[in-house]
Amino acid sequence: MSHTATTTPTIAVEVVLPGRVEPHELMITRRELPPPRPGRVLVRVEATGVSFAEQQMRRGKYYDQPPFPFTPGYDLVGEVIAVGADSDAALLGQRVAALTKVGGWSSHLILEAADLIPVPTGLTAAEAETFVVNGITAWQMLHRIAKVHAGQTIVVHGANGGVGSTLVQLARVAGIRVIGTASASNAAAVEAIGAIPVDYRGDVPRQVRALAPGGVDAVFDHVGGRSVVDSFGLLATGGTLVAYGSASTKDEDGNSRLPVLKLFARLAWWNLLPNNRSAHFYNIWSGKRRRARFRSRLAEDLGAVLDLAARGELRAQIAARFPLADAGRALALAESRTVTGKVVLVPKELP
Repeated sequence: MSHTATTTPTIAVEVVLPGRVEPHELMITRRELPPPRPGRVLVRVEATGVSFAEQQMRRGKYYDQPPFPFTPGYDLVGEVIAVGADSDAALLGQRVAALTKVGGWSSHLILEAADLIPVPTGLTAAEAETFVVNGITAWQMLHRIAKVHAGQTIVVHGANGGVGSTLVQLARVAGIRVIGTASASNAAAVEAIGAIPVDYRGDVPRQVRALAPGGVDAVFDHVGGRSVVDSFGLLATGGTLVAYGSASTKDEDGNSRLPVLKLFARLAWWNLLPNNRSAHFYNIWSGKRRRARFRSRLAEDLGAVLDLAARGELRAQIAARFPLADAGRALALAESRTVTGKVVLVPKELP
């Protein structure tokens, strides 16, 4: 029995991705959620976001997405409104964050209590939401993989995006010089968060070499394809390439896994060469088989990011807010590449 005054089912409003559709073809459905079982909690979602993963999923291009139909939503922030037996009753009323991969585009969700991460006071739900998957990804790539330190120089591709803008800010807090690629129209926004803007439509290697003639200490590349080759070539001796996507192939037909497998092979080959540079692929879910350690790292890393944000050292980059029912418009805006930061869905604004 849950630790609440009622055990009646909750009606959850969900956005469903029915297949390979255009953003306006997303569906809104309702389903009944039972009271949470032992070890689980019921969360009223206050904010969820549009990540690059959902842009790939609607095309059937995300590496390990579930079969259609399903509810997207990679992460969320919400309030615990019911807890099952064996769950800590102190969680009731707490604002928490969770990494979900799918399911977040919902008004309510049942989650494992052990997967929840407390959100510090001083952050709104929408602000905290911008740092969940983006913050974990940026922190782990910067500090756990590349291990960049103060005084070094890095390149961040897509510096105006959700992960990119978070990565730029984390690097600047750590005293790292950042060169950020973006469109010319987003150059001012990239500069405002502390990066030196470079136009991705131009000759990126030439522009970066002009700013860092001896090479850079790390490059963070979500583009894949030709970009990752150029990125590896920008590294100084001892430098690190961190690839974390294949955005350049999201509109290509064919097997969704092939571009990623090609990327894996290329990175592995570079690591065999005697060039004193390293190449890695970042996957936020790596290490999940060691569940306790995985959860501990998520809590530690996201906790560090949220604490920085609560102290005002990071600024939430909210591109736009939409009600959950307007998920299609939100997805289209995120895909337009015209915004800085993250597009956020706010379920409480349901019609």
